[in-house]
Amino acid sequence: MTFRFSLRPSLSTAALGAAISCLGAVSAEPALSAEVHFNAPGASVELSDRLQAASTSLGVAQSNNVQEILAAALSDYRTLVQVLYDAGHFAPIVHVRLDGREAALIQPLYLPRQVQAVAITVKPGPRFRFSHASIGPLPAHPEASIPKGFARGEDANTGILKEAADAGTQAWRQAGHAKAQIAGQEIAANHRSATLRARLHLNPGPKLRFGYLQAVGDSDVSPQAIQRIAGFPTGEVFHPDLAAKTATRLRRTGTFASVTLKEAPTPNPDGSLDFTARLEDMPKRRLTFGAELSSTDGLEVSASWMHRNLFGNAEKFRFETRLSGIGSSNDLDGRIALRLDQPATLGPDDNLFYLLEAERLDEEHYSTFQALGGIGVRRVFSDHLFAEAGIGATSILATDAFGKRRFKYAAGFLRVEYDRRNSSVDASRGYFLDARARPFFGLDGRDPGLQLKLDGRIYHGLGGSDRIVLAGRAQLGSVIGPSLGDTAPTLLFFSGGAGSVRGHEFQSLGIPVGTNASGGRGYLALSGEIRAKIGEKFSLVGFADIGYLDSDSFITSSSQSHAGAGIGLRYDVAGIGPLRVDFAYPVKGDKTDGLQFYIGVGQAF
Repeated sequence: MTFRFSLRPSLSTAALGAAISCLGAVSAEPALSAEVHFNAPGASVELSDRLQAASTSLGVAQSNNVQEILAAALSDYRTLVQVLYDAGHFAPIVHVRLDGREAALIQPLYLPRQVQAVAITVKPGPRFRFSHASIGPLPAHPEASIPKGFARGEDANTGILKEAADAGTQAWRQAGHAKAQIAGQEIAANHRSATLRARLHLNPGPKLRFGYLQAVGDSDVSPQAIQRIAGFPTGEVFHPDLAAKTATRLRRTGTFASVTLKEAPTPNPDGSLDFTARLEDMPKRRLTFGAELSSTDGLEVSASWMHRNLFGNAEKFRFETRLSGIGSSNDLDGRIALRLDQPATLGPDDNLFYLLEAERLDEEHYSTFQALGGIGVRRVFSDHLFAEAGIGATSILATDAFGKRRFKYAAGFLRVEYDRRNSSVDASRGYFLDARARPFFGLDGRDPGLQLKLDGRIYHGLGGSDRIVLAGRAQLGSVIGPSLGDTAPTLLFFSGGAGSVRGHEFQSLGIPVGTNASGGRGYLALSGEIRAKIGEKFSLVGFADIGYLDSDSFITSSSQSHAGAGIGLRYDVAGIGPLRVDFAYPVKGDKTDGLQFYIGVGQAF
């Protein structure tokens, strides 16, 4: 903003500073460290602290260099006045004196030999209010609103002036006028009444349409794929959200390390506006490892390998493998999975994906080998919401409480995830919902059915720094349709372990069947945690879990249950998340296994 009034003293600090910087041949003799004094009569403690933090002179007074001290003093005039403007004081008086002489009056060609004292005195003057505040013209129905503080009688400061100007230009940009700008301003201060009169004039410019997108930069993704993924809205009326969505789609592939979208400085003669996307690729390959240790389940190790641009069209290919039960009483479990995602196959927000998976499970109550394949579509609705749907086939060879059997299913799957957490690895605010439905149809005469899963989590931080976080989780599962004995064990639910009820062995709670146990058709697990920081890196956690299991599809008052509680310690590792150690004890149900411990990466939920 340019103001139509001057401050005392009226000084050409820029010219003086430039002259000082050119005095390479003129040097002052070494001097002792200068004493510094700061005084801001009438200023609040907060404003005084801001002024001292912004001052350069206070920092260089110990430099023993007269030239540096004078240059810092001259820059302080502008810096301190700007701080005062930002706070709404438009009639300040600022003095920066070196040994009693006003720094602005010292001739740069005749520097003193030494500076023994630097004294800064700031008189803020009164807080100003708006006597008039207007901005225009504005569109008929603006999406962006002018801040309420930009109004007659409200406190005036440069911050609210900038916010009003930004809101005005943004309102026109949202109405299709991409080149809207401030055309003029009339800002005058009345020192007697301590008021500010502000008029901001907008020039909306012509209404524009999106032109063409040009991709530049060092990228191995084909130009055709970039255009298809971006989904640039050529021909549509300009809107900044549509431009931002284009950049988001490119970033969402995970292929690009940097995506910068820039509009052309001038529109085309036909009223269109071209854009340039500057892209830089991520490393094509990524290898990751993970591990989790449990006192009863043994060691689980996992690894994944990913290629971000397999065929040159930003395809993402992922290979995952897991080996668990190392060191436990059970046999080893293993899993191998392949997934290929092809972005923008059906539209800029739709990915087509293919799945192949083979898994062997040797649990306490059953053992299975299953293989599945499928094809699906992933649709991203926003930064927080996505859905996946598809079809596939599964073959399961199982041995459980009902004997040895084979299940063959044609199955569909639907998943919806809504994530409003402030962090995916260590959330302190927000919530998370993951809902899944899996209809299945027997290919060998078995009854059809539907499996439902719901995982909901909520987080609430206490205090401004979220040093204490309350976290809650609810997991719900149900199998509707076939009887307990006619359902594959991988579709049923057990309770117990790090992912459900800590303090009990993994899948320790099931439905009794003879001398063995089966999974249940109805499942509910509730977990609560209190997380408290005890330093910059460490957190202490108290938790309690309870789980319910039923042979029917839904939980009832007669459902079986067990519970556990304990404490945990977290150590935050930047870029990875917290390292987790939990100690849990069973408080309800079978207590013969005693204390359990769990080690992993990331919060329990």
